[in-house]
Amino acid sequence: MQAIHYPALGIAEVTEIPVPDLMPGHALVRVRAAGLCHTDIEVLHARYGGGHFPLVPGHEYAGVVEAVAEDVTGLEVGSRVAIDPNLPCGTCRACQKRMFNLCSNLKAYGVTNNGGFAAYSMVKASHLCDIGSLPFETAALAEPLACVLNGLNAAQLTTGPFATQNALVFGAGPIGLLLALSLKAKGVQQVTVADIVESRLEFAQSLGLSTAVPGSDDLAVRTKQFDFVADATGVARVIEGLVGFVADGGTALVFGVCAPGTEVSISPFEIFRRQIKIVGSHSLNRNIPDALAILSHDNEGLMARLVSHRLPLTEVVSFITKRDVAPSTMKVQFVAD
Repeated sequence: MQAIHYPALGIAEVTEIPVPDLMPGHALVRVRAAGLCHTDIEVLHARYGGGHFPLVPGHEYAGVVEAVAEDVTGLEVGSRVAIDPNLPCGTCRACQKRMFNLCSNLKAYGVTNNGGFAAYSMVKASHLCDIGSLPFETAALAEPLACVLNGLNAAQLTTGPFATQNALVFGAGPIGLLLALSLKAKGVQQVTVADIVESRLEFAQSLGLSTAVPGSDDLAVRTKQFDFVADATGVARVIEGLVGFVADGGTALVFGVCAPGTEVSISPFEIFRRQIKIVGSHSLNRNIPDALAILSHDNEGLMARLVSHRLPLTEVVSFITKRDVAPSTMKVQFVAD
């Protein structure tokens, strides 16, 4: 079968590899759509996890069940499914607290185990989630959306007359926009996205979101006015400024990924005096079904519009290896014929 393959550190290629043999407890999935995440690039260079080679990357994917192991029940050939990629050990302290995303022995499809950038993928049957009639390209957004929802859950986001009235998200890339649209889907009425790239702000506006430019006078006068502020840039100076935009009693979510060792300066007195909550978030936590439910109710198809490129594997690999990507690029997906 054709696959994107990492044979060794820093090498990405499209090649032919064997279709995986079906193991007990597993199903063979014919991949119909798989999204590219920056993590796939980090994995290639062993900057996420310890580096596991050879490897088929790809952890955001959906497809059709082609075969099921004899010991698997409740799953039929032909089922349309999305994949929950995380493989926690189930026994460590984090797993015992049901924080499976923080498992001390965490593995994942596309990171430590072969993933979705291939014609077929062998997946534990318990990690398959029914997608109903959702288009495969939309269902492949369930994994990044589940990561966003895990962040909102960690922040204990609440809505209503006396809860989160407005929000500010820094970063109008695909994750920032997915975060902003999720806030709208959860009932936050006023959501503003800040970015320095004009084309991305225009796209955000077309999704019904308000926009702002970091460093502008218009945004500067809105300090201490947002109940919820999130970073989706991974830029240290942006994270350092989050608290300044949070209203008294509000929440700041650090969602963007900074390089390990990065440090920022934040006033502890301000956190104390204004009762600010600062929250971190990592990956997803068995909430693919929650993400699929939101995607199923996205009647205007706003989240699906985040897929800007639908490509064969031979073209996806260039997005893994190229240094510069156009600002108009949102979510890149491998889509099978």
